[in-house]
Amino acid sequence: MSLKLEHVTYTYNPGTAYETHALKDVSLEIPQGQFVGVIGHTGSGKSTLIQHFNGLMRPTSGTVFYDEEDIWQEGYSLRRLRSHVGLVFQYPEHQLFEADVLSDVCFGPKNQGLSQEEALERARTALMQVGLKEKYYASSPFELSGGQKRRVAIAGVLAMEPDVLILDEPTAGLDPKGRDEILDQIAYLHQERKISVVLVSHSMEDIARYVERIIVMNQGEKLFDGVPKEVFSHYKELEAIGLAAPQITYIMHALKEKGLEADISAITVEEARNSILKALGRGEK
Repeated sequence: MSLKLEHVTYTYNPGTAYETHALKDVSLEIPQGQFVGVIGHTGSGKSTLIQHFNGLMRPTSGTVFYDEEDIWQEGYSLRRLRSHVGLVFQYPEHQLFEADVLSDVCFGPKNQGLSQEEALERARTALMQVGLKEKYYASSPFELSGGQKRRVAIAGVLAMEPDVLILDEPTAGLDPKGRDEILDQIAYLHQERKISVVLVSHSMEDIARYVERIIVMNQGEKLFDGVPKEVFSHYKELEAIGLAAPQITYIMHALKEKGLEADISAITVEEARNSILKALGRGEK
């Protein structure tokens, strides 16, 4: 159940004075079960890219495949595609509209043709998966906190049991505790359900901690595509396009320059800790 883009270009306002190339000849593949991070500065093409994954945008040229089928071929069901490829927008609370939480999460499964009973079962399971307590199920989603609204919006997508979950800045505006809770839950779902996850984020620490592959977008093009350690080794190039590596990367390079045998490829706190203890002769024997 892979997602694949072949030579995809997307142009806003083609043929006018406002013509803008948001994507330029982008080719990539996301295999089933992979946790992918997408990073890039504002205007780099991140959001345009992910909206091609479930057919919200149609490429100006190039081809988008899901499970080896061209999603824009005649007769292809985009509605069916969106049951398999779920997208949670940057402020997912704007996707909420029903009178109560349970009804809101039921909407997707019912739209798939499930019975009320089946939809309720899916909704309850999804709400449990995102860690929302049952006491909120009958509440209006608009009475919830920001973090709780995010959980409901994500549950609404999960209730459709997608094979791919795409999240555009799902923790924007949340406090550190709320951010960690949501991302930990997404990581848990990735492990338990073996779904593919595409996470767009401005937080390099979050990207380093959770994903197994990073795609870096710059001016509509794919600049880097690889495992986190490899991508963040290009931290000077990332700085040049307005991005940064995790803070740990800079700390380890500074320690190295001071003469400590620090592992400059460390990108998480745990990796840095182990490397520093080892360099100081206090690591595990």
